[in-house]
Amino acid sequence: QPQQTAERLSRLMTARLDELFSLLPPCSKFADVGCDHGYIAQRMLLSGKCGHAVISDISEKCLKKAETLLKGEIEAGRATAVVSDGLEKLPADCDLALIAGMGGGLTVRILSEGEPLLSGFRELILEPQSDIDRVRAWLLEHGFFLAQENFVEEDGKYYPILRAVPGEKENLKAEELFYGPRLLEKENPVLREYLLKQQEQNQTLIRQLSDHSSEKAAQRLWELKEKEAVLESALARFHTM
Repeated sequence: QPQQTAERLSRLMTARLDELFSLLPPCSKFADVGCDHGYIAQRMLLSGKCGHAVISDISEKCLKKAETLLKGEIEAGRATAVVSDGLEKLPADCDLALIAGMGGGLTVRILSEGEPLLSGFRELILEPQSDIDRVRAWLLEHGFFLAQENFVEEDGKYYPILRAVPGEKENLKAEELFYGPRLLEKENPVLREYLLKQQEQNQTLIRQLSDHSSEKAAQRLWELKEKEAVLESALARFHTM
């Protein structure tokens, strides 16, 4: 039965969820913040990667799907369901947190409001879906080091994944803040593909705006040229062009 459940769960896991799972290290008590369906928490338990899983979401309604999936684990005392806005109501002894599938602004809010609790975590795995530079900047300003990063494409969308651990601050260049120091160091091929697409879109917009003379168009053109410079710096880090 556990083998069948594991196989079924593996089929439910998308490329993005698979990559998130692969970056999660073994831990004692795992917290999935904003857990959605609860697939990752169940897989953490089935694989033996964690001894206990805490699933949390902002409302009882949001939490229901994961509670249903993990009903047996909750009844067996191997999982706990908590209605919590961010980290607020999580048990104090969680040592690994996953915050995935949210915008970068919300991710930063959760981290900021939960900062007093962060010292208890050995690692954070984050997958912000916008404002990635803001998330990286927050982590660096608050005592975290970007130990590992990955970049996944799924159905034409791109997802950065960050593994942050307590550590010394590093000073990042603009292209590293936006596109990831570890990704650029390793010349991540999915990131290169993404950068080339971004550059093509950016250059098209620059051409379209070059004929407009309004103040608003001039401001937008300046922003696009700034972005172009950062994209060029990022692509210059790849030796296979």
